Amino acid sequence: MSKRYFNTSGPNIPDEHYTLLRDELVQKGVNLVKKKRYFTIWAPRQTGKSTYFRLVAKKLKCEGCKTVFFSAEGFDDYTTEDVFDTFCRSLDQQCGIKSTIKTFKDFERFISSNDAYGLTLIIDEIEGLNPEIFNQFLHTIRNLYHSRETHCLKSVILVGVSNITGIIRDNASPFNIADTLEVPYFTEKEVMELLRQHEDETCQSFEDRVKEKVYNITSGQPGLVNGFAHKLTERCEGKEVITYGDYLKVEDWYIKAAIDKNISNVINKAKMYRRFVERLLFKEEKIEFDIERESIKLLHLNGVIRMDEKGYIEFWVPLYKKKLFKAFYPHLNGEGSIFFKRIDFDDLFTGDGRINFDRLITNFKEYAKRRSFRYFRERDKETGEYLQIKEAALVYAFETYIQYFLSIIEGKSYLEAHAGLGRSDLIVNYGNDEYVIEAKIFRDTFQFKKGKKQLTHYCKSVNIREGIYLVFVPHDVEKVTEEVEDIEGVTVRTYIVKYDEEKDF
Repeated sequence: MSKRYFNTSGPNIPDEHYTLLRDELVQKGVNLVKKKRYFTIWAPRQTGKSTYFRLVAKKLKCEGCKTVFFSAEGFDDYTTEDVFDTFCRSLDQQCGIKSTIKTFKDFERFISSNDAYGLTLIIDEIEGLNPEIFNQFLHTIRNLYHSRETHCLKSVILVGVSNITGIIRDNASPFNIADTLEVPYFTEKEVMELLRQHEDETCQSFEDRVKEKVYNITSGQPGLVNGFAHKLTERCEGKEVITYGDYLKVEDWYIKAAIDKNISNVINKAKMYRRFVERLLFKEEKIEFDIERESIKLLHLNGVIRMDEKGYIEFWVPLYKKKLFKAFYPHLNGEGSIFFKRIDFDDLFTGDGRINFDRLITNFKEYAKRRSFRYFRERDKETGEYLQIKEAALVYAFETYIQYFLSIIEGKSYLEAHAGLGRSDLIVNYGNDEYVIEAKIFRDTFQFKKGKKQLTHYCKSVNIREGIYLVFVPHDVEKVTEEVEDIEGVTVRTYIVKYDEEKDF
């Protein structure tokens, strides 16, 4: 039995935790230190920053360099003396250097009077430093940077969630954009390597599909990769092979039951720009990524969105996208009981026991005509204003409808999220059959046709031969029609649900 395990809290200790050493990335940091650069490391939370700079510090130590590091988390009310007390204790513990420093002047005097050795200072969670002394700290570091050839402080590394260059942009600052080192998420190859460490050290293996899903759902976000792997191995202790069924149970737990500080933070940040996030979830608009826009900056720094290869916004982590969909889902008042009052359930199945989507969707459209979509828009309890965009109500209505149907027939479903914009694919399982359902908002005929191709491609990738393409179309658009097509061996059933913005909302 392996002594190591997947770490889900704090920096990794390689002797205790499965760890990716990321030699090339570590060497990149070491090279910057050797060039006497003062630089920043930034990335969203749970991306392995703390593990990374500790690996850099370890390598520097092996090469004869002295390195001292500490975290400024919770230092928002620390005095200057408090901060330097932490620095002095860390310097003694990590480098065996004793000193008494209480002021910035003491610090400059200490650094300037010691030139016999090279010292690297690493401060994690730099945003946590007391704002009242932050500028003075930067001023002191700036002065020392310009004379670093004559004293011991050869490199300073500031680590944080925000890109610190956004705070210190003056021309004299040593922390320029060229020396901002980003810690990227794990690549697919690295995720496979991390999971393989567990396989090599135990008698337990992951099905290939499980490995692929762990990478896809997390986009390689280190904290989530380790979280999924930890939960899988914990739940499947004693099993020889961790299966796809095991994975689905863990994903369902993450979606419905997990209490995760990082995910909660992502949701809270997204709620600050709810309407904007819902536009990304439902409208599939191509929006240019511009870090100067406050909404984009905040969502990016918290790992919600990123810039795609063409310079547009896309979701970063599919799991976050799923959680956001669930978090924004409206609290409904009994609409489910109204859905099937006017239909015999036997009509919703074919003679061979498969779901009759023609009849199922027709019933949904008849319901929508009677009730409209206004019941799926949530209001602010204090102001009475709608919290959601109209397009969200369309998709939420169908989501509620299909989930209510599945609860009655004891079917299953799971949302197959991807990084792109728009609603994710819903996979429905009933009996021995599976179907992929894609619900979209009509934009134009080009996107309408493109959506069919995307649905076909996805159906083929998961080996499902029937896709349901449900598109909400404004009542005055007549260019698209319902049809059943065979596209590359996949049966694609297109359904059009008309809506009127004035009457239905």
